[in-house]
Amino acid sequence: MYRLVRPLLFRMDPERAHSISLGAAEFVQRFVPSVIEPNYAFEEERLKQRLWGSTFPNPVGLAAGADKNARLVPFWESVGFGFVEVGSVSAMAADGNPKPRAFRLEEDRALLNRLGLNNEGAAAVAERLDEGKNDRTRPLGINLAKTHDPGVMGDAAREDFRESFRLLAPQAEYIVLNVSCPNTETGRTFEHPDALDDLLSTIFAEQKASGLEVPVLIKLSPPVSDRVLFDTHLEDVIAVAQAHGVHGFIASNTASDRKGVTATSQERLEDIGEGGLSGEPLAGRATCLVRYLYQATDGEIPIIGVGGVHDAASAYEKIRAGASLVQLYTALVYEGPGLVKRIKEGLVECLKADGHASIADAVGVDA
Repeated sequence: MYRLVRPLLFRMDPERAHSISLGAAEFVQRFVPSVIEPNYAFEEERLKQRLWGSTFPNPVGLAAGADKNARLVPFWESVGFGFVEVGSVSAMAADGNPKPRAFRLEEDRALLNRLGLNNEGAAAVAERLDEGKNDRTRPLGINLAKTHDPGVMGDAAREDFRESFRLLAPQAEYIVLNVSCPNTETGRTFEHPDALDDLLSTIFAEQKASGLEVPVLIKLSPPVSDRVLFDTHLEDVIAVAQAHGVHGFIASNTASDRKGVTATSQERLEDIGEGGLSGEPLAGRATCLVRYLYQATDGEIPIIGVGGVHDAASAYEKIRAGASLVQLYTALVYEGPGLVKRIKEGLVECLKADGHASIADAVGVDA
């Protein structure tokens, strides 16, 4: 079905196409939910695993960015995702950057975006999630980011994160801190070890005060290449995360450069301008970061691999590199929701071929 409507969607601005797709999915979710699951159902015992106190029926999740305001959690569950991550959500609502701000690189099967963290704000998203809390069947992650406002910096940025955590942690099986957003006038992000240390101190203090024992993960930027052997900055980030007891890593966020983009013309890239790169060109670097994190932590901290996952082979590569779970979004734009079932079926065949009894057995075998 998606392949029939994709040509029409691809004639539209990407953000408008996404909005129409979400609207159609929301209609189906609300009025005819019974037609969804039979077409996408596929679960297999060997894909199941337990992490952070939750059972993940399969390792294929929806990445943040697809459903910023948590409008479609039941729909994503019905098409077969093993878990869903919504957001990024900020403490205050934000309109984001001026349009156009999303672009397809079709020849590279990639996207560029400079959306600017547009979302309805933590209070609105928390209220929506609370209404459907008892109906959820899969683990839910919530990705938090600093409000897109240049005036929210330093201490105010940490308090911004803290307020989002306070409102949204009760709704989540895990919380993600999107630490790549600038938090100072100089553009320094929370990936700077000192800034990360301060942020994690704020978040874990709030967690302790509230009694909310929700796992906290951090989402990191991709490395500069797919052959990183040692990175002192990343080593410092890992050390800070471990010192605070961070429960997991997500590798990786979008890239600000255009490495890996080979089929799109330079003229087209210059015409688009700035934006975060996602999709297949990011695959190698994201997998490199997964492997680096797995090795640096001796496989003791779970990793979610995201960036360029577009089929079973690319998902399995990240799992073998050290990811316990994987996520996708850009590939969904190009392939539609049927991709989730195909990846799960393919993962089962990969496990059988390698003689693994469960997905957990394959994690890190190539690290």
